[in-house]
Amino acid sequence: MAAARPEKPCIACLAVSEGGQRLAGQIAAALGGTLIPQRSGLGALMPALWQEYDGLVCVMAAGIVVRLLAPLVTDKHHDPAVVVVDEAGSFAVSLLSGHLGGANDLARRVAKVTGGQAVITTASDVLGHTALDLWAREQNLVAEERQALTRASATLVNRGELRIFSEVPVASLPADLVAVAEPTAADCIVSHRLGPWPEGILVFRPRHLVVGIGCNRGTSKEDIGVALDEAFVKNNLSQLAIRNLASIDVKADEAGLLAFAEARGLAIDFFSKDQLNTVAGIRPSDVVLRATGAQAVAEPAALLSSTADNLLVRKMKWKDVTMAVAAAPCTLSAPAPAA
Repeated sequence: MAAARPEKPCIACLAVSEGGQRLAGQIAAALGGTLIPQRSGLGALMPALWQEYDGLVCVMAAGIVVRLLAPLVTDKHHDPAVVVVDEAGSFAVSLLSGHLGGANDLARRVAKVTGGQAVITTASDVLGHTALDLWAREQNLVAEERQALTRASATLVNRGELRIFSEVPVASLPADLVAVAEPTAADCIVSHRLGPWPEGILVFRPRHLVVGIGCNRGTSKEDIGVALDEAFVKNNLSQLAIRNLASIDVKADEAGLLAFAEARGLAIDFFSKDQLNTVAGIRPSDVVLRATGAQAVAEPAALLSSTADNLLVRKMKWKDVTMAVAAAPCTLSAPAPAA
C-alpha cells in the first residue's frame, strides 16, 4: 500500500464587481478553477474558501483582499496561494504564499490568461536566486527547523550563494548552491544522521529511510512507537528522514501497526511471503517462517520497499517487534530547465 498521491490543486476565483466577475470566470475556465458566484458577504465566506482551496484568485483591490485575509493568515507552510488581479487584468500580484503555496507560479499563469503582467516581489525571484524552500521540496528534503531555513534563505539572498555539505550523493546543484567537503564550512547540511552538527545550522533531512517492521499479533501502536524511537536514537538517525514503513501482507489488518502509521503520518508498503523470500542476505527466523511462511519480515521488507542493496540498520528485536532500516537511493540535483 503506497502513499496516496496529493489531489490536483484547486483554485477559487472570486470578485466583488460585475466586470470582475466576468474576468474571474475567464480565469477559472482557463485554469480549471471554480468561479465563486457570491460577490458580497465574502468576509463570512472566506474562512471556508481558505480551508477548501489551494489557491485564491481575487479580482478586486488589494486592500479589500488584505482585510478579508488578515484574520486567517497563519504561515507560508499552511496558507493557500493568493493572487490579486485588477479588473482590467493588467496585473496579477502574488500576494501570499509565493513559493511553497505556489502563488508566484499562479500569478504567472493568471497573467498569461489575462494578457497582463505577473508581479512577483519575493527576493530570490527578483534577484534570480534559488528558492531554497522550493528546491528542498523538489528534492524531498525536510528542514529540521523552519527558523534555520529562514536564516539560510536570507544568507543566500544577501551573499549570493549557500554552501552545502551533503551526506547523500550530489549529481548537480543550482549555480548559487555550492557543495563543500566539510560540515564546518557549510551553511546547510543534508543528512539523515542526528549529528552532531554545528549549532544553529540548517539541517535538511532527506526523506529516504524505509523502516521494515515485523510484529506479533495484537502488538500495540505504543510498543511499535517505543521500538522505533529506540532504534533511531541508538543508530543516530532522524525520524524526519523516514519515507515509509514496510511489512508483510498478513499484517495489512494489524490494528496497532495501522494506528502507528496513521499517528506518524506514514504510508506502509506490504509484501507477500513469496516476495520477501526472494531477498538474499537477510537473517532468517524459524519462528517467523512457521508463523508467516516468510524467512524474515523486517529486513527483506525494508530492502524491497527501498530498492536498496543493503541495510542501514540490521534487524533489531524487542519483545513483540522487529525492525530494520534501509536507505532508498537519493541524489541531489538542480531543477530541470523550464520548458
